[in-house]
Amino acid sequence: MFSNSSKYAIKGVLYLAVNASETKKILAKDIAKPINVPASYIAKLLQELGRHGIVSSVKGPYGGFYLDEENLQTTLIKIVDIIDGEQRLRSCMLSLHECHDENPCPLHHLVGDAKNSLIKNLEETTISQLVANLAEGKSVLPL
Repeated sequence: MFSNSSKYAIKGVLYLAVNASETKKILAKDIAKPINVPASYIAKLLQELGRHGIVSSVKGPYGGFYLDEENLQTTLIKIVDIIDGEQRLRSCMLSLHECHDENPCPLHHLVGDAKNSLIKNLEETTISQLVANLAEGKSVLPL
């Protein structure tokens, strides 16, 4: 359900959340190899997230990307919506414009509840919660 761009953006943000800070900024090219994403691609994604206040950055010789406390409170749905557009997760699985509860496509009822549950979880889960899960060993992300 996630595009590669959204997956890469989430991995990049998590890498920053775990490894960067206001005093230890990381360049996009230094993120690329650990998360297995081309440097120019992750740079573009992080710049877009920076324009929307999801990640912080500083230009110059001591510059780079990092997350501050406000960034860490960002919900995952905001990342997906910025990268993929707000309708990607909410649209019909068959891309039918007239699909809705009263006029469902063949997959509507099959995936509707699962999709709604996923969206709700993305709306309620913050970057800091994922980082806490990593720190507590409840999840893993080989970076």
